[in-house]
Amino acid sequence: MPAGTHIGILTGGGDVPGLNAVIKSAVYRGTEMGRRVIGIRRGWEGLTHCKPGADLDPDYLRVLTRDNTRTIDRTGGTILHTSRANPLRMKKSKLPAHISPDVVQSLPQTDSSCDFTSVVLRNLERLDIGCLIVIGGDDTLSFASALDREKFPVLAIPKTMDNDVRGTEYCIGFSTAITRAQALITRQRTTLGSHERIGVFRIFGRDAGFSALYTAYVTSARCLIPEYAFDLDRLCSLLKDDKRNNVSNYALVVVSEGAVWRGQDVAEYGEADTYGHKKKVDIGHALASEIARRTGEETLTSDLTYDLRSGDPDAVDQLVANTFANVALDLLAEGVHGRMVAVVNGRYAHVPIPDPQLGPRKVDVPSLYNTERYRPHYGAKLGAPLLLSSV
Repeated sequence: MPAGTHIGILTGGGDVPGLNAVIKSAVYRGTEMGRRVIGIRRGWEGLTHCKPGADLDPDYLRVLTRDNTRTIDRTGGTILHTSRANPLRMKKSKLPAHISPDVVQSLPQTDSSCDFTSVVLRNLERLDIGCLIVIGGDDTLSFASALDREKFPVLAIPKTMDNDVRGTEYCIGFSTAITRAQALITRQRTTLGSHERIGVFRIFGRDAGFSALYTAYVTSARCLIPEYAFDLDRLCSLLKDDKRNNVSNYALVVVSEGAVWRGQDVAEYGEADTYGHKKKVDIGHALASEIARRTGEETLTSDLTYDLRSGDPDAVDQLVANTFANVALDLLAEGVHGRMVAVVNGRYAHVPIPDPQLGPRKVDVPSLYNTERYRPHYGAKLGAPLLLSSV
């Protein structure tokens, strides 16, 4: 490790089950190594907004010990809390009050934002942090990549229920999301059958359809993903056939939030966040309305999004979270940094921190998705990794 002796750890972006298990495992291993572990609260905001001083700013910094992390792995969310702050593009309207105008003036900036990279580096040095463990998805890890380019030691751990971080076949939160989606859809089948409806289940997946695809895989449902623009009339015909051939006279389809049908504009609304994302118009309600209009069938829309990322992790996410944390601490002990813990070909590994310019990992449509039936491919899996697709 460089001059700093402490280990920093933060969580950024959306919360998922398993984050607390990573934090606990990192703290336990870090203390075994004789290192003090500092938890950075509210994601990157903790390193852009923390106040300088002799003591740790309680709003943004917390010493983590075995005692105060002993039971945290039993619950979901993140005890460090999170945000979508992006130090590369800090909005001028939301700068920390204690940063002097002279400092702000010295930063690279545009009309609306400032680059706080130098502020983050100064705070890391002041806190005597010699290596930072960053747990996040594409957006959060994009600034980890920026710190790595500045030669600051960073280790990354991928998390997102979308499972779309490049370089890894698995991200923390994914298994719990699919497990929850399966359970919710299974319960709602009784309502669909009782009322003889077509169910439209909206699920997270702005840019990649892994969550919808794998949910469909375990529920035998149709699915729609961002990687393939579907034909709406074709979908309606398939759902009518499903309904007619089902003794309970219902059908269902799982749709990613980023899915579109041919000829449809990808509508977005609201102000873009610091990573440039706007909210997408709800595909679930729009699709259900069109299906009802074109088929004459009654539809039911269910939004599965936040239910899937809430609560405690399942056994797979707990296992992967514990292991990812320990692999990261192994790398730290060996003086290795600038790497992301990953699963590659079904095995634990480490890879370069993803280049943010490459964007998220995508579903390989020819091998994983049946574009005629709007279903996952179920055959030809011999030799494939457990999670169906390799990086």
